[in-house]
Amino acid sequence: MPAQLAAGNPAPNFSLPNAAGEQVSLADYAGRRVVVYFYPKAATPGCTTEACDFRDSLSALKGAGVDVVGISTDPQQDLAKFAGDFGLNFPLLSDLDHATAEAWGAWGEKKVNGTTLIGTLRSTVVVNADGTVHSAEYNVAADGHVARLRSSLGL
Repeated sequence: MPAQLAAGNPAPNFSLPNAAGEQVSLADYAGRRVVVYFYPKAATPGCTTEACDFRDSLSALKGAGVDVVGISTDPQQDLAKFAGDFGLNFPLLSDLDHATAEAWGAWGEKKVNGTTLIGTLRSTVVVNADGTVHSAEYNVAADGHVARLRSSLGL
């Protein structure tokens, strides 16, 4: 498993389909800061809480020059339903083979209801305008995470 990212590392590029099947890559955000967050499964309670918090904070984030991209291993049709059901106003990308999650250190062993399994680690990486990592957090709790992130960014 690749190492987790740290401040100063170059952010690995990705090119993944969004809910509409259009390719979105990290290069599309060159010159802007972007929050790239990985979540385990669309429409589950923690992932919905986190996504809705990003949705509700998006205008403040964008106003400060920060974009948001969510990535999961869900198929495009699940992403489209998730975005539609909750009015999500930022790109959700499908990483079916979890290669991007692996490259970003967001794939690995975790405990779910007492069972150890391999999957997406709820993770958030803030990428600077120059493509380097500003900060990387792994195994974050969904509840209150976006508020803590905004505070750490001074927003």
